[in-house]
Amino acid sequence: MQTMQQTPSSDRYASCIEVSKRIRWDIEQDVIRGRSFDVSKKFLPDGLSMIGRLPFLDAAEKRLVSQIQGRTYANMFGLVERYIGAKMLEISREHSLGDQTVLEALVRFTEEELKHQELFRRIESMVAEGMPAGYSFMPKPNEVANVVLSKSTWAVLGLTCHIELFTLVHYRQSIEPDAALSDLWKDVFLFHWKEESQHAILDELEWQREDAKLTPDERDAAVDDLIALVAAVDGMLQRQAAADADYFLGVCGRTLDAAQVRQLRETLLGAYRWQYIVSGVENERFQKILGGLITKPQYARIGAALAPIIN
Repeated sequence: MQTMQQTPSSDRYASCIEVSKRIRWDIEQDVIRGRSFDVSKKFLPDGLSMIGRLPFLDAAEKRLVSQIQGRTYANMFGLVERYIGAKMLEISREHSLGDQTVLEALVRFTEEELKHQELFRRIESMVAEGMPAGYSFMPKPNEVANVVLSKSTWAVLGLTCHIELFTLVHYRQSIEPDAALSDLWKDVFLFHWKEESQHAILDELEWQREDAKLTPDERDAAVDDLIALVAAVDGMLQRQAAADADYFLGVCGRTLDAAQVRQLRETLLGAYRWQYIVSGVENERFQKILGGLITKPQYARIGAALAPIIN
């Protein structure tokens, strides 16, 4: 009789499988349910959009900024899940003849990421119907995925763990408690959060497993890869923030003065850096995981690279 090879952390993988089965959802039947987006309401909560930094906008304009940012927020998740799904499929092959519990957990992870990509494509088409023409999402999913996947597995898993963790924080701290958001938009990220909660656990386990395989020199090079990935993310955010500012200025219906335009651009970039980089880096759980894998000088190197973004 065939015996199954077990790993010390198999129970955590098994728990992710159990939860995955229990919370499984369908895009149309559970999330959308025949609804459309209510454009009389905000999409992104104030704590993420940083709308308080734009006091010269009226209520309708602030709502529009939240909807533009919310549209980009959904598209960003659809973007990163392209590379995450591909990476998890690659990693799962390492377990194909080993612990089958781990393999099942990662296969489920990959399947759910494919579903999330479909969800966010659906959301983009629905949001486009209710917003003015002219919006552009600048990053190309396959181009971004190729850049990310060219880096070491350690760095890719570190970036992924960072993303999954800030996803959880954003939902629980900002999206869930905001009663002024579009109900459908909130539900999109409720169901997304349910599955991402398990993905964050699997990211941590696989990152630690990968780390155990590395020599000190390989880990040091991987730290440089992680720094390079964060820099690439920041470059992407700069381009999208500029595009979103241009879109708002083109559809808001009035002309802002030079100082207001500058403040709008700075606010969008600051909000995006907070959403996609800083909120994850400052997450206590992420800091604990990362700190357990690297040396103090390596940690300081990462901090020095992040300082211009955080400041």
